[in-house]
Amino acid sequence: MNKIRLSLIIFSLCSPGCGLHSCAQSNGSSALFQSSVFTAPGSFTSGVEGPSVDKRGNVYAVNFSKQGTIGRVSPKGKAGVFIILPDSSVANGSRFDMQGNMILADYVGHNVFRVNMKTKQLSVVAYAPQMTQPNDVAVDSRNHIYASDPNFKAGTGRFWRIDTDGKVTLLDTLGPANGIEVNPDENRIYVAAARTVWVYDLSAQGTVSNKRQLIEFPDFGTDGMRCDVDGNLYVARIGKGVVAKVSPGGKLLREITLIGKKPTNVAFGGKDGRTVYVTLMDEGNLESFKVDKPGREWKMQHKN
Repeated sequence: MNKIRLSLIIFSLCSPGCGLHSCAQSNGSSALFQSSVFTAPGSFTSGVEGPSVDKRGNVYAVNFSKQGTIGRVSPKGKAGVFIILPDSSVANGSRFDMQGNMILADYVGHNVFRVNMKTKQLSVVAYAPQMTQPNDVAVDSRNHIYASDPNFKAGTGRFWRIDTDGKVTLLDTLGPANGIEVNPDENRIYVAAARTVWVYDLSAQGTVSNKRQLIEFPDFGTDGMRCDVDGNLYVARIGKGVVAKVSPGGKLLREITLIGKKPTNVAFGGKDGRTVYVTLMDEGNLESFKVDKPGREWKMQHKN
């Protein structure tokens, strides 16, 4: 079959009425660093955030259909409500701990929740009224939880450690702290604030030192981020419509162009841990793309 005929067949399969988003959702993309739609636009609210992936490959993100929910999306893209948070709580960041429990940052109720994934029962790891708003979270192999805490109106922020006994400890004060991540060796922690990603040395006890700048972007902001197993950071660049891949040395390695313009966070999943899922505020959905290395958190989960 010649190339012209093959192109015509492909064009006819993707009819004019199908549209860019629905074609991407049904066909996906196996090429590296090429994003396609994973869930339908508008399936989540504009508050979509906090993607995380369980060991079975299900993808979770906050605010499915309405605020205050946690949505679950199957590996094939079928989405629905997983749980509804109590009272007026609304989550932002989510992660999984070493036991497979979901950790949620409730920025309205000032809680950090733990969700038993078998029973869907919520428990409060920490109630933290001293925080402006627990925002994004990261978890290490010792089940330390690290939470960013921005005050966007004041342009300030902090980040904290929550121990397994619920003790909350202030680690540092900086700009409007947003995305937060631990590196694969767990001797570094990254915190994004405005256009800058900061890096600290991290001890086994969860203390930080030696703050320095990893990278400062010339435009737009930063939001959530995750590390791959090589320590490269994938940073959501809200407003620019890209995910930036940044080396541990602070070099911008590439930018992955998205369909939406306001990515809020990323998570690794898929069968081999090499699928990155991105939450999009302006589209109210998730996109996904393949990468060359699996995620740190995915590898940590699959050790058990």
